[in-house]
Amino acid sequence: MPPHESERPTLTGQAEDYLKAIYELEQFGTAAGTNDIADRLGIAPASVTGMVQRLARLGLVESERYKGARLTDAGRSAALQLIRRHRIIESYLVQRLGFGWEDVHDEAERLEHAASDELIARMADAIGNPTADPHGAPIPGPDGSIDESRLDSLADVAPGHAAVVVRMSGRDPAFLRYLDGLGIRPGARVRVTAREPFDGPIAVEVDGKSRSMGTNAAAQVFIR
Repeated sequence: MPPHESERPTLTGQAEDYLKAIYELEQFGTAAGTNDIADRLGIAPASVTGMVQRLARLGLVESERYKGARLTDAGRSAALQLIRRHRIIESYLVQRLGFGWEDVHDEAERLEHAASDELIARMADAIGNPTADPHGAPIPGPDGSIDESRLDSLADVAPGHAAVVVRMSGRDPAFLRYLDGLGIRPGARVRVTAREPFDGPIAVEVDGKSRSMGTNAAAQVFIR
């Protein structure tokens, strides 16, 4: 069971963002390097070292010089609780307040640090305790459990093969509007019909309609 709010160290919103960034970077299978954390958070690399050292003193991160930072069990639990808050808030904004899925990421970023466990539990109950957010990303359970299955991207699908869209990694509103215009959302059925060489465009059928998209965009759409 994750620690109750009163048992967790008090963290600033900035510190929580670091834990979330390190968790997301660790999903690539390696420790989170200073430059990677800085890029993820949009800050200067020189700002990272001090915060990582502080998180290490709190027992939330283990850091090795030249190798990067990894979350401890306590750090992973704190990161997953933040991710749960973020994704429940996104889901609530879409399902109950009528926000578009392309507009909720930044709103959830602002709200996630202030929301209590009790508020998040009530929001989750109000929308039926969803297991995925509006972008298809898995929502951690109250106990910190999460589906971390690795998924292929649409860019990996060979011509002639079909797949179902599960989620997308991009959260930029313009990118999500672009995908929405193509009909690519979680649950959409997609078939790759052709692809040009040298990272050229990919031709796809989305729910029976012909579309074309770039390889970089397709690489941010995950399928099953």
